Amino acid sequence: MTRLILATRNAGKITELRAILADAGLTHDLVGADAYPEIPDVKETGVTFAENALLKAHALARATGLPAVADDSGLCVDVLGGAPGIFSARWSGRHGDDAANLALLLAQLSDIAPEHRSAHFACAAALALPDGTERVVEGRLRGTLRTTPSGSGGFGYDPILQPEGETRTCAELTAEEKNAISHRGEAFRGLVPVVRELLG
Repeated sequence: MTRLILATRNAGKITELRAILADAGLTHDLVGADAYPEIPDVKETGVTFAENALLKAHALARATGLPAVADDSGLCVDVLGGAPGIFSARWSGRHGDDAANLALLLAQLSDIAPEHRSAHFACAAALALPDGTERVVEGRLRGTLRTTPSGSGGFGYDPILQPEGETRTCAELTAEEKNAISHRGEAFRGLVPVVRELLG
C-alpha cells in the first residue's frame, strides 16, 4: 500500500480526502503532516493558489520521500478583481482572524449592489512525487455574497457566500452538503485519476 501524505494538520481535510479516495476504490494510506512533526510548515510565497499548493507538496515530498498532496484556497470577489484571493486568510492583516477578515470584506463591499456581488471559492490541489513529477487540479464554487453573515457552520467566508442555486450560505449547509459542492471537494475529486495514473 502506497503511503500518501497530505500537507495539512486539519483533521477535517484528511477525513474528506480519505473518503474521496475510498469512494473511488483507492486504498492508499493517507496521513497528515502531523505524522511528520519534525518537518516545518512551508511558507506560502507563491502568487497563485496553484503555486502555493505546489510549494507545499514538493517540500513534503522531498522531506519524506513520499508522494504528497497539498491544497491552497480562498475567496475571489469579481468586483475586487479576484481579491482577496491568495490573501484570503490574512485579508485584515492578521493570519487566520476569520471575524476580522469577514468584517473588512463586508465593509469594502457595503456600497456594492446585489447584482455585482458575484464571487467564488477557488481551490488548487497539487500532487507531487519525490522525483519532481507534479500535477495540479483546480475546483471552484460560484455564488454571490450576502451583505450580512448567516449560519454557524464552516469557517472563513462561508457565512457570506451563497452558492449558485442555493438559498442558504455555505455556513448554513451541512458538512455533507458543503463537501458535495465545495471547491476543495471538486479539486480533491479531480485528483483521483491523477493518483490512479501516478501511484496505481
